[in-house]
Amino acid sequence: MLRLSPDQKLAGVLVPVFALRGQNDHGIGDTAAVKEMIDWCAAHGFRVLQMLPINETGPDNSPYNAISAMALDPTTIALPGGKGQVDATGPVRYRQVKALKRDLLWAAFKKDGRGWQADWLDDYTLYRALLDENGGNDNWETWPKEQQSPATVPASLLKKLAELRRFYAYVQRIAHEQWADVRRHAEAKGVALMGDIPFGVSRYSADVWANRELFDLTWSGGAPPEPAFKPDPFTAKWGQNWGIPLYNWAAHKKQKFAWWNRRVKATSNIFHLFRIDHVLGFYRVFAFPWRPQENEQFTDLTEDEAKAKTGGKLPRFFPQADDTDEHKAANRRQGEALLKMIQKAAGDTVVIAEDLGVVPDYVRPSLDRLGIAGFKIPHWERAADYNYVAASDYPSLSLVTPATHDHEPLAARWRLLWADHEDARTKQDHHRAYLTWLELQRFVRWAGLDENNVPREFTPELHHAYCRRVLDSTGWLALFMITDIFGQEKRFNVPGPIADSNWTERLDVPVSKLDGDKAQAFAKLIRDSGR
Repeated sequence: MLRLSPDQKLAGVLVPVFALRGQNDHGIGDTAAVKEMIDWCAAHGFRVLQMLPINETGPDNSPYNAISAMALDPTTIALPGGKGQVDATGPVRYRQVKALKRDLLWAAFKKDGRGWQADWLDDYTLYRALLDENGGNDNWETWPKEQQSPATVPASLLKKLAELRRFYAYVQRIAHEQWADVRRHAEAKGVALMGDIPFGVSRYSADVWANRELFDLTWSGGAPPEPAFKPDPFTAKWGQNWGIPLYNWAAHKKQKFAWWNRRVKATSNIFHLFRIDHVLGFYRVFAFPWRPQENEQFTDLTEDEAKAKTGGKLPRFFPQADDTDEHKAANRRQGEALLKMIQKAAGDTVVIAEDLGVVPDYVRPSLDRLGIAGFKIPHWERAADYNYVAASDYPSLSLVTPATHDHEPLAARWRLLWADHEDARTKQDHHRAYLTWLELQRFVRWAGLDENNVPREFTPELHHAYCRRVLDSTGWLALFMITDIFGQEKRFNVPGPIADSNWTERLDVPVSKLDGDKAQAFAKLIRDSGR
């Protein structure tokens, strides 16, 4: 068991499993490729390997919209056969990959078929078999009425689905065995695995289907509008509507948080650390009185027009907004109670909070009291004069990173800053040109270079200087997306709009070929930083 302490400063790398290219994969990263990446981390001084959620995804392939909070994604299973059956070049081709892996797993099941036991497995396998029965349509609210609850599925249908349920139990056994082996390999190499628990779960998941009483389906969870995040007119005006149901916290408490305990312990069995995505939701969550499919109907409406359409309801915070000291205190108490519950369930596994977005003033002090590290993204941490907060002023209990999987990498950010500046100059918008130039200078200054010598391109010197500053920061964990290690512009996700390109980007080369001059140069940066 790896013992992690904020007293020991570490460097880490983030790479989604699907993005890895293994020596013998089937068009998507798998547990064998993860082992290769662990070896790469150990050889280059990275002591933490962060991944996105590895739970089974639905039709949109989003790791943050899984069809089960417990089941592992079958696409992560390493299988014999190698390349050639799915085009492994370019992005992930999910339809082909999922079909191929299912066929290979079914053939293995018919030869072996040994079962597996877990307290969540009965509900999951029934839901998963019914998903097939309904042609892959995960919207259980449109299934035949008798299939919309595990308690009402007819005995005749249960008999028909029995073998299929055994197959899905078999798949989960193989997945959990392989990930247990990945953990053992990581520990042998001295590399800690960092997972991710999304705040919400998909409305169309086995969890909601089987545990309706634990969720509020009348509201649709998301995030409020943010000044710095306006990917489309709806999000700019109303915020992000993720479509997740809200939690019925009273019902969870009545069951002694059994569902959450299972979820956290399942993650802790594989990972040494995990990130809680959107930790703000535990304190208070922003929600919509309409589903994401209806967003377009509200984009151009006024608040009064929206109220008329929803029966008087508008997007709001639950339990309440942070509009009074009393409400803030109540939200803080709720968040702390829920996070203490998660910490207790996690045991020795380290909990990290993604505390980004519109952050109430009490959240970060609250996380500090709980001993939970939060995030520091340099260009979002601003002093009173709007310059970046010095890296030497970050709390030791923090994770410092140039960007997360939801953001553009450093090279792309630099290009976009210059594009904005040049667009302003072309349009003779002198005020915007001045402001964008100041932002370019802030970037360079924070990296420790001469702000009066701002390069047009994202040069190796600027790249290394910025990354060195992150590594030299006072934060406990300095973590980089794999794209930022190599100065690339690839993006794994663009929040808000649903695009076919999301969650499909893969590394340009197999993990075994990542050992180049850039990798060695970054390894030297880590050594020089003392991490």
